Amino acid sequence: MPLRTITTTPFDDQRPGTSGLRKKVATFRQPHYLENFVQSIFDAIGNVHGQTLVLGGDGRYYNETAIQTILRMAAANGFGRVLVGRGGILSTPAASCVIRRHQAFGGIVLSASHNPGGPDGDFGIKYNIGNGGPAPEALTEAIHARSRVIDRYRTVEATDVPLDRLGRSQLTDMVVEVIDPVADYAELMTSLFDFDAIGQLFKDGFRMRFDAMHAVTGPYAVELLERRLGAPAGTVINGRALPDFGGGHPDPNLTYAKALVEELFGPDAPDFGAASDGDGDRNMILGQRFFVTPSDSLAVLAANATLAPGYADGLKGIARSMPTSRAADRVAEVLGIEAHETPTGWKFFGNLLDAGRATLCGEESFGTSSDHVREKDGLWAVLFWLNLLAATGKSVEQLVREHWARFGRDYYTRHDYEEVDGAAASALIEALRTRLDMLPGQRFAGLTVSAADDFAYTDPIDGSVSKGQGLRLLFTGGERLVLRLSGTGTAGATLRLYMERYEPDSSRQGLDAQEALADLIRACDELTDLKRKLGRDAPSVIT
Repeated sequence: MPLRTITTTPFDDQRPGTSGLRKKVATFRQPHYLENFVQSIFDAIGNVHGQTLVLGGDGRYYNETAIQTILRMAAANGFGRVLVGRGGILSTPAASCVIRRHQAFGGIVLSASHNPGGPDGDFGIKYNIGNGGPAPEALTEAIHARSRVIDRYRTVEATDVPLDRLGRSQLTDMVVEVIDPVADYAELMTSLFDFDAIGQLFKDGFRMRFDAMHAVTGPYAVELLERRLGAPAGTVINGRALPDFGGGHPDPNLTYAKALVEELFGPDAPDFGAASDGDGDRNMILGQRFFVTPSDSLAVLAANATLAPGYADGLKGIARSMPTSRAADRVAEVLGIEAHETPTGWKFFGNLLDAGRATLCGEESFGTSSDHVREKDGLWAVLFWLNLLAATGKSVEQLVREHWARFGRDYYTRHDYEEVDGAAASALIEALRTRLDMLPGQRFAGLTVSAADDFAYTDPIDGSVSKGQGLRLLFTGGERLVLRLSGTGTAGATLRLYMERYEPDSSRQGLDAQEALADLIRACDELTDLKRKLGRDAPSVIT
């Protein structure tokens, strides 16, 4: 197996975002494109000789081809061992779990998260460090800097490594160990939650539906929900992971998980519904004819955390992304623990978790998790909700409404304008950014702006500063409006608008969120003129 050094030239579009490098499959299939980025990772992380690497992905199109390429390059660069999920499969939270449990040097996760798959779809790659979390900004910048000047990459000439059976094989001096992608993760879940109580819930006739969206969580959900907890066969739907996600959009929200939503709001609705996304790190929670916003989900889990064995000693703190509603902050205040507001991107939670300053974390983009891994974790959130339902004997709606009665309700909505013209969206944000200092005192749709800024974050652990993380407007009634461009797509741009209003009066907590926030939605339209500027009559997705 001769080692080869291949001469190459840089690509100018390999700057990783908060979730790594995401491009169309056709882009990754260009000669040397994947190899350049992988070699840039290996060069940036330093001496990898003899180290252990974890490798796997969400099973989307090009996943296995990329894994074989990375295995040959890992061997050529001196890694001593690679742990790879059988069939090339590892959910993102499971990859974090495996890195931590086996004390690996780091891991490469192949996923474009909730983006569509298939030959014409998206692909992605990111590096996770030894704590199991996404690479921090300093490392992603180093990877990008290396990708701008790279002139060679290393590989070995070898046949493909069999990935369909467990066991070890040799690739030059490197050991390739194909592992059960579910085992370590499932064991971790059993240590955190009361599986006996949840199992009894199903024995007593509790009904649920979990939509795996033909994505990576299918085998995880079948093992945990149906085999270990005893949920009836068929509880997991769309459980077979497919390279194109069955032609669907594996994003667990009210728009793309439409069939699940219709079932939970139908006449014979099960007691509980949930869905996860392409790589298994997002979740949507539903009760009978009741949708739980991700912001409320984080707050309810935090308020009731001690009901789960893994959190019986209480929480050290709660961290949320800036666009997430302030519902979790109210829980932290009552519990007397720290509340942290960070930029969007799970890597910003890593330092807080490692320092013991937070236990639960959440983003409004359907991501929730804790200090058990260093990624968002969709199935973890589902199991946490099942634990609460089993421990209290209450329904999803009861738990949320009782939470509102105790802490108040944060009416909340997110409007996504997907695949809009990138230049137009950037111009809209820049135009508003230049007006921020002039906005206080101005009125829009009857609401008066009290403060406006461009969110900047100073990490309390390492002192690093992240600027330009989203535009925030506060109004005199306590309402909040946030606008930011998202970097998770590969076509055009996505403009996200976040609107919230706090309502402490329980007699006024029963409105539909869009109704309760109608004036704030109108204020946003007046402020930005976005429908005309973007050429869109309505958002692509409302949650």
